[in-house]
Amino acid sequence: MSSTQPRTPAVSRPGLRKPASRRSAAVRRAEIADAAEAIARAEGLSAVTMRAVAARAEVTPTLVVHHVDSMDQLVADAFTRVVAAELTEVVALASAVTDAGARLDAALDTVLDGARDEVTLVWVEAWALGRRNALLAAAVREQMDAWRAFFAALIQAGCAAGRYRVADPLAVAGQLLGMLDGLNAHSLVGWEGGVDRRSLMRRAAGAMLGVAESR
Repeated sequence: MSSTQPRTPAVSRPGLRKPASRRSAAVRRAEIADAAEAIARAEGLSAVTMRAVAARAEVTPTLVVHHVDSMDQLVADAFTRVVAAELTEVVALASAVTDAGARLDAALDTVLDGARDEVTLVWVEAWALGRRNALLAAAVREQMDAWRAFFAALIQAGCAAGRYRVADPLAVAGQLLGMLDGLNAHSLVGWEGGVDRRSLMRRAAGAMLGVAESR
């Protein structure tokens, strides 16, 4: 007769947790990118630091460094995510306007509605930080080109509908973009806070578009 005693089944102890499963590199990179974007929206691009991103993503700073090409690239990517998302939103809004001559007005009004200060701050800081971050500077140029192309397309549609008289839609789009950026940047410090920026922009746009009023 064997003296070997039967094994007692393992009993799980209350309060003990299984070790967390290791996340894949792709998941970690996505979490870090999401954290950087969230910080940029809440505090601006200058707040996107290795330690801040690590704390937000609940990982170690070493892990952040391991999963990103560089902090300059992470900042540039955070900028792109923030401003590209806004452009996608505004494009969708303008596309829903049936009158081709009114789409530009709708886009300008939306961007000047005062509800996008976090995006304006990201833009303003990107222009300054881009002087020492070549990757960010390239991202800024790319997004400015995208916005200008969007405005130019709206202007061309307005010309085709007989609403605008513009010889060079791309040039006018660049002027509108510069005015838009300036007005939004001014609002961050409350300069000319009593001015209706949307009305001011419509009057200026109307003059450049060859109409008395753009609405």
